[in-house]
Amino acid sequence: MSDDSHDAARFGKVAVLMGGRSAEREISLQSGAAVLRALQARAVDAHAVDAGDDDFVQQLDNGGFDCAFNALHGRGGEDGVVQGLLMNLGIACTGSGVLGSALAMDKLRTKQLWEGVNLPTPAFVMLRSDADLPAAVQQLGFPMMLKPSHEGSSIGMTRVEREADLHAAWQAADSYDHEVLAERWVDGPEFTAAIVGDTSLPLIRLETPREFYDYEAKYQADTTRYHCPCGLPSEQEVQLQALARQAFDAVGAAGWGRVDFFLDAAHRPWLIEVNTVPGMTDHSLVPMAAQAHGWDFDELVWRILETGNTTTR
Repeated sequence: MSDDSHDAARFGKVAVLMGGRSAEREISLQSGAAVLRALQARAVDAHAVDAGDDDFVQQLDNGGFDCAFNALHGRGGEDGVVQGLLMNLGIACTGSGVLGSALAMDKLRTKQLWEGVNLPTPAFVMLRSDADLPAAVQQLGFPMMLKPSHEGSSIGMTRVEREADLHAAWQAADSYDHEVLAERWVDGPEFTAAIVGDTSLPLIRLETPREFYDYEAKYQADTTRYHCPCGLPSEQEVQLQALARQAFDAVGAAGWGRVDFFLDAAHRPWLIEVNTVPGMTDHSLVPMAAQAHGWDFDELVWRILETGNTTTR
């Protein structure tokens, strides 16, 4: 338990932002409800605020809030929009600010930035129309992953193994976002690295019988396996945690978040994305890593709340 765990009054009145209007609304409601229970269990003066309400801005402006715990997933909550609103209202917020949120939500520009600072990320092609599909085949080959550039929770993503399936996969991603990213598939185990403040939590290795760690594997399936400890030698795990921190810092992320990556057959890491508002449900990865580190859910939420002053970035 944190030394300040009984000093809840110092946070003032806290808005737990949840819901919203993105494709991840239902998951956000689950995350927000869990966070609200944890904060109230620690005597924090926390209140649920649904960003999908028509009077959302008025609720924040007139609510007397000192701080916001952001549990909004996806567009509007993870892309710098709500962070800019809170900054203008003078309300501190957990997690990344405007810059880090906007960059991390944009998978294309995250990868371009990583390439610019020599961090490893799989080759990619931006698909702005179906006319770009032949270039993706030529440059990436099969299998490849198609994904909307500005969505999370694996929404709209398809692993494509043959040209005959490529157009349908592009249409599925394009229905969410007119910027679609085609990315070279990495054969190998997937890992996630959670970060809270200055602490790098233990790595988790993900294992699913599905084609990849998709929406169902994340939130619905009971067949997904989570390995923590991840099974890597401790020296390698420390190196990968450091790489994840570099990737996190490079996009201007702050406070807390999660970095996803693969290891290929030669044990080389390939960075995939940064999640600046990871899920906080009973299937979520950050609470799992925190548990392995010795923090229960309430302690994790408290630690995240302590990062709540980054909206000026």
